Amino acid sequence: MFTVGCHLSSSNGYLSMAKTALEIGANTFQFFTRNPRGGAAKPLDTDDISDFLSFSKENGINTILAHAPYTLNAASKDPRIREFAQLVMRDDIDRLEHTPGTLYNFHPGSHVGQGTDVGIKLISELLNEIILPGQTTTILLETMAGKGSEIGGNFSEIKQIIDCVSLNEKLGVCLDTCHVFDGGYNVRDNLDEVLEEFDKVIGLRRLRAVHINDSLHGYESHKDRHAKIGEGHIGLDGFEKIINHPALRSLPFYLETPNDLPGYAEEIALLKSIYHE
Repeated sequence: MFTVGCHLSSSNGYLSMAKTALEIGANTFQFFTRNPRGGAAKPLDTDDISDFLSFSKENGINTILAHAPYTLNAASKDPRIREFAQLVMRDDIDRLEHTPGTLYNFHPGSHVGQGTDVGIKLISELLNEIILPGQTTTILLETMAGKGSEIGGNFSEIKQIIDCVSLNEKLGVCLDTCHVFDGGYNVRDNLDEVLEEFDKVIGLRRLRAVHINDSLHGYESHKDRHAKIGEGHIGLDGFEKIINHPALRSLPFYLETPNDLPGYAEEIALLKSIYHE
């Protein structure tokens, strides 16, 4: 089964997102846990969550993905910024336990001049503080484009973070096609080799989701500018290989392209048309 969705607004609650997903041909979705620039989250609506869980079961909504705010930086020099990231992520996970089995994605962070090793240490320390043995939520480290002082621009850095976390069975990876392509992994022309390297360095069992985005700037640009499917440098032929690859085809795919709901509906239909049942 092809599991595909896009990023939706959480302003009207879980049930509204699930209904919108179905309307545009999706069977999953991604959403921000709170304002993407940070801040307080809306109070939990347990009735909405209960209705969402029933609706999803009846309508085949699968493996939703919650995205942490962009502003969090677990690798910051400033302890107050790291503390804020820890508080937000811990609160997010507590809230996500109301929807068991949810994926929770975050950008690992930027070392802002401290060096990669220091940044990896700080990110790992935060994860060790927030992960609890009984949680059902899986935390995903997102692959990054490697711009500036970003951590996670190569598979080795993500592996190092995972290895430093005690309860790392609660960790996985979200592979962003634009990010890895911009970061120097040619998923357009050498997909087999990229996934073989991922398996060797991290292990394919850790790969739990794919952000499916075309790249505006292109291979090894380190720019992180998303494009609509087939309108960037990865191209439609590249995405046909990606969504049908044996190591990827059963994973959930989430669009983060610059689009509105009608545009997402068109992209989802396009992806479905090139998926080999």
